[in-house]
Amino acid sequence: MAFLYNIFDNPFARKALEQVNVPNYITDNLKYSIRPYQEESFRRYIYSDIEDFDGKPNKPYHLLYNMATGSGKTLVMAGLILYLYEKGYRNFLFFVNSNNIINKTKDNFLNPQSSKYLFANKIVVNSKEVFVKEVQNFDEADNQNININFVSIQKLTSGLFTNVKENGISFEDFENRKTVLISDEAHHNNAEVWGEIVDRIHKTNFENILLEFTATLDYDSQAIVEKYQDKVIHKYDLAQFRIDKYSKEINLIRSLYDERERIIQALILNLYRQELANSKGINLKPVILFKAKKTIKESEQNKVNFHKLIEGFSVSMVKNIQETSTVQIIQKAFSFFESQNITLNEISKRIKSNFKEENCLSANESNSKDKKSLLEGKKSDELLNTLENVNNPIRAVFAVQKLNEGWDVLNLFDIVRLYEGQNTGGSNTKIGKTTLSEAQLIGRGARYFPFTLEEGQDKYKRKYDDDTTNDLKALEELYYHTKEDNRYISELKKALVESGIYEDDDKLETKQLTLKLGFKETDFYKTGKVIFNKKVPKSYNNVKSFSDLGVSKRNFAFTLSSGIGVMSIAFEKEEKESKTEKIEQKDIAISAIPKHITRYALAQNPFYYFSNIIRYFPKTESLSNLIENPNYLGGLEITFNGSKKRLSKISNRDYLLAVQGLLQTIESEIKSNLTEYEGSEYFNKYVHEVFKDKEIKVYKDSERADGQEGLVANEPWYVYNANYGTSEEKEFVKMFARRFENLEKSFENIYLIRNEREIKIIDKMGRAFEPDFVLFCKQKAGNELTYQVFIEPKGNHLKAHDKWKEDFLKEIREDKTTIEIDSDKYLITGVPFYNNENENEFKETLENTLNEANA
Repeated sequence: MAFLYNIFDNPFARKALEQVNVPNYITDNLKYSIRPYQEESFRRYIYSDIEDFDGKPNKPYHLLYNMATGSGKTLVMAGLILYLYEKGYRNFLFFVNSNNIINKTKDNFLNPQSSKYLFANKIVVNSKEVFVKEVQNFDEADNQNININFVSIQKLTSGLFTNVKENGISFEDFENRKTVLISDEAHHNNAEVWGEIVDRIHKTNFENILLEFTATLDYDSQAIVEKYQDKVIHKYDLAQFRIDKYSKEINLIRSLYDERERIIQALILNLYRQELANSKGINLKPVILFKAKKTIKESEQNKVNFHKLIEGFSVSMVKNIQETSTVQIIQKAFSFFESQNITLNEISKRIKSNFKEENCLSANESNSKDKKSLLEGKKSDELLNTLENVNNPIRAVFAVQKLNEGWDVLNLFDIVRLYEGQNTGGSNTKIGKTTLSEAQLIGRGARYFPFTLEEGQDKYKRKYDDDTTNDLKALEELYYHTKEDNRYISELKKALVESGIYEDDDKLETKQLTLKLGFKETDFYKTGKVIFNKKVPKSYNNVKSFSDLGVSKRNFAFTLSSGIGVMSIAFEKEEKESKTEKIEQKDIAISAIPKHITRYALAQNPFYYFSNIIRYFPKTESLSNLIENPNYLGGLEITFNGSKKRLSKISNRDYLLAVQGLLQTIESEIKSNLTEYEGSEYFNKYVHEVFKDKEIKVYKDSERADGQEGLVANEPWYVYNANYGTSEEKEFVKMFARRFENLEKSFENIYLIRNEREIKIIDKMGRAFEPDFVLFCKQKAGNELTYQVFIEPKGNHLKAHDKWKEDFLKEIREDKTTIEIDSDKYLITGVPFYNNENENEFKETLENTLNEANA
């Protein structure tokens, strides 16, 4: 059954979406850079708003975003608020099931001092500063700013709308005001009464908009499917979130340890992560969650028992784990401590210090202030929502159910289950409610802790999936500590797999990808080089003009305000009045406009503050230079449109409005071409340093499980023992095998290397591309040039989406970059995507590319 989001899956819609620009007033006014899937969320809404297409939502708009926990739903809300503000909306009703989420969201939207505030320090839309205001009802709202009323679903059903109190809101508030309703954790809204209330508000005005957000949508429910089939505009679920590397990986640490030893094991891993991070210059305060089964009383007793354990914490406890644990990460931790000269006694002392009573928090009582563990003046909800803050001392949290929804935490690395047994009530087929809630909690804890160590790394993504020996992988994993129990573990795995946050090991098999011994003995393997680049911060040092950043050298058109018009009778086919003044044009150079007007226009737009403009145009010496230099504003003109009489009387205000319009156009063109990163110059490494033996995991019985050994195992030109690739990649290797004889006539040292995420190439926009294959071949005669060719097989369903990669390969081919390394000479090139349906075209291009320099 197709959903609204499926409309955007076909190649034509994908191409149309790529043409949709996210406006600057969204990106400039958000505190954080938007991720690709968030940009997709904005594009889908904008496209649905401005374009006509089959399946376009009807008014009043009702749309739902099904986005994973931790994917930044609230940032998408903030961006859509900015978009809708610019479209004329001023009133926003935010409602949700939990007061805790309301308080957190208020901080996100209203409190610039909060670490999780989402907007820029100064919000500017169309050259005007805009404020975000909280209102109790929309009579308090104004027409200049963003007015938000925050309310719980419970208030919507508590008589607030039927028994209007002072400062309350009623249905009448919505009848004459177009309003945007924003619902978080929207899966709660389908209760009969709640749904009716929300539906009634939504339909009071044809221009109203209802935007729902949830990580949890029950696609197995026929009623839910029928209600939301035409409303789910974007599905970015937990599985995709994990695949895109924005989450921690989940590991289950199962042992026969009792509760006490499980706790100690988690404490040791907590210290290991802290010291490992510190050794790399990463500021990390890892947190542990201790999970009780049913009651607050049980959780509070867990906390009391924990404090007694910490009070008597000793070297012997640490030593016991060191000597008895067979868990690999535990042994790795102790090896690290030894390498850092951290003794068992020091481990004990540091754990005891880290987990003092004042550093531990009960999450069971909302906004409690009477606990010793709380900072002066801080409430529990505030501490829970700011665990990453430097001045937040909390290291351990004790909870039952409260944190399963609406809790955002990045530095949770261990969850310890302080109870045992399965939760199905005896059933082997149905997942128990407690286990489902545990899986949900694990999903919340799986939010990635951002860090970066190398230039150009994405701090918000996992970096060490394919580097299993790297210690830093421990900073990208969440461990769930539980008693070994086959039935329970099976049930938990099932719940985690269904949620999308966990890969079922039973469905995967490990394959050994090894370089052939014959290849390892070649001179090419020992001394040959592989050439690629890396992501580096964008440099604007060579930018000397507007055109260098994509500003078109054309006149900006401005129509002068005038009374020219016509009146017609609505039901007459012909105009009764048709005589109007002739519109003429007049070009006026910026240099001819009074300089103080241009200066004032620049001062009104933060983009042109000198401290900002110097970043993109470092050769600009001053604002005067920006105005007068022919490479910048001094070389531009404005075309004024108006009657002859009006053109003869252009006022200073006309000039100001025209210059402001020109500046906004320039700003838009510049920003559409700006990138945070770009590809560096090429550098090289030895082949034997880059391509090594490795393990990979593939799904059993999938197309990748077949290693194509029958074809590649005995071919010296294929350097690995197998090709665990897609069907398209296997077809390419078959084609290459058939064409090898032709290549052998002109080339030697022909090696096709499968690139299992060993190298990336970075384009001018800073986008990373991992070509599936790298082909090396050396000319037999002449200057003995070695070709390095990037090759990417691509299925038809992905060609449109990845077109930028094919364009990048074309750029590389046209650049014809030649690099000399010692006495060797390399030509770096690429070819279009290989596809089985265009095989002949691909063969021709590959052979022409190799023959160009050979001729």
